[in-house]
Amino acid sequence: MDDRRYWIGFDQIRGIGSVRTKKLLDYFGDLSEAWRSDSASLRKAGLPEKVVNEFVKLRREIDLEKEWDLIQQLDISVVTFEQDNYPRLLQSIKHPPPVLYIKGSFTDEDYCSVAVVGTRRKTSYGKQVAIELSRFLASNGITVVSGMARGIDTIAHQSALDAGGRTIAVFGSGLDVIYPPENRDLSEKIRTHGVLVSEFYPGTQPEAVNFPPRNRIISGLSKAVVVVEADEKSGALITAKFAVEQSRDVFAVPGSIYAPRSRGTNRLIRDGAAPLLNFNELLLALNMEQFAEFRYVQNVLPKNDLELLLLNIIRDEPLHIDEIKSITGLSTDKVSASLVMMELKGFVRKTGNMMYQSVSDEFENYEV
Repeated sequence: MDDRRYWIGFDQIRGIGSVRTKKLLDYFGDLSEAWRSDSASLRKAGLPEKVVNEFVKLRREIDLEKEWDLIQQLDISVVTFEQDNYPRLLQSIKHPPPVLYIKGSFTDEDYCSVAVVGTRRKTSYGKQVAIELSRFLASNGITVVSGMARGIDTIAHQSALDAGGRTIAVFGSGLDVIYPPENRDLSEKIRTHGVLVSEFYPGTQPEAVNFPPRNRIISGLSKAVVVVEADEKSGALITAKFAVEQSRDVFAVPGSIYAPRSRGTNRLIRDGAAPLLNFNELLLALNMEQFAEFRYVQNVLPKNDLELLLLNIIRDEPLHIDEIKSITGLSTDKVSASLVMMELKGFVRKTGNMMYQSVSDEFENYEV
């Protein structure tokens, strides 16, 4: 039985999120054991009485096999925060969602991503900026993240696709509930050239309470957030707030002081967000200007078995070439040649004195 069934089960219990899921894992070792445990053990694991009672009641009603079959029928993949294919950027935030429901697949390119968000009631100015910015990012190999809403979000997704790039759409509903409904065709295109992602179980309706958590995932999946247009009560400002909490860069497109749709973005700038005056400044600020070159070299010269072996050895802490040679049992010439090629591809960097460090996960440490 796939253990992800138990993750899906616990995901439907109100009051069990990231923190309590980790408590269950720490106490029981895995969620299958936790699912079968008694009330006393659950309390010892750190669940409050109210949540324990809710779980015991719902456990009798939830058919894990039936739930799993539904997920398969909907062609939805389930990724937990313990799996290697869970997005690294999102995994780095405080309390990442325990379970993600996805259609499509994440790639290494998505570690270099920018959120483009804004009001549903866009102006012609906001539309023009969103189109040009999203196309610019996509043409530079940067994944565009947004929330699938009407207005700026939809324009950002479509423009990234038009430029031949990738885009990630974060839902405030289950993945089987397309909202707004007119974006059904767009969602299919994104699935092919990006990822549809939600933390909400299939069937969940797009209720207002779901959108702040959705916004938190948008910023969590991104290295930076650009707010194109927003009035003073726009949900895009919530995304910017989460971005600050997650130590992401926040950019805002300045607008007329007389324009209602620019009041929110102008306020962000007043409060410390960087004004987006030139698209290239965004790349420079995020050390992304060489990412397109990295992607080209990686596509021309993809990872081979030896490089994959070395990447499993070289992690965040610098490792001397002699240690790498000792672990692999390979000759100095072979290891050196592979490391030179991996450095060219942007997978590793030399930190001095024949020390090497992995940078392929997020491209964060590469210095322009």
